[in-house]
Amino acid sequence: MVHGFQSFIRIFSLAVMVLAPFAANAATDSAYDVVDDATKRIMLVVEAAPSYIDSDPERYYDELQVILDEVVDFSGFARGVMGPFASKGYYQSLDADGKVALREQAKKFTEVMRIGLARTYGKGLLAFGGSRVEVQRPPSEDGGNNKASIIQLIYSGSEEPYVIHYQMRRGKSGEWKLRNLIVESINLGQVYRNQFQAAARDAEGDLDSVIDNWSTPEAE
Repeated sequence: MVHGFQSFIRIFSLAVMVLAPFAANAATDSAYDVVDDATKRIMLVVEAAPSYIDSDPERYYDELQVILDEVVDFSGFARGVMGPFASKGYYQSLDADGKVALREQAKKFTEVMRIGLARTYGKGLLAFGGSRVEVQRPPSEDGGNNKASIIQLIYSGSEEPYVIHYQMRRGKSGEWKLRNLIVESINLGQVYRNQFQAAARDAEGDLDSVIDNWSTPEAE
């Protein structure tokens, strides 16, 4: 269904932005409510963006960053991408200096991912103005469950919709945040994890080099 990684980037752009504006309600709403409420209103933001993106692009990215910061668990996502290099077992195997270094690397990579995702996916967002979006209510929701997968259908110029799976996680204060995303059969977290592992092999385990040279695909 997804024709190439550029299409994946554009779909992810819409999916994240559809979810984002209602993070403030996440502590009281169900995961479905967060996605559904956002779906009904975010398209207004998407449609308004072209009116200022050419004249003031930094405003666009700044506003996008604020929204993403409210809804995406960047720290958890970044550590997931780092995979075994950020695992509890690996951390415990390090000496005191190594643990300090790894914490700093994880913090730095979180910021790199935070900025990079907003910039990259922001560029693909405008392709989805006017798209029809539907959110499927799950058969049942366990109020005590801290994880949820919400399905969203995006109709964008074809009869068959793109199918988005939001992997949501409830934080300690009760808020729901986006932890990972699956577009059709493409697992975003796994895509970046594979990229990180390959870069780490090429750098012979030099994580500072991997992080300093990290880049996300451009949405064209």
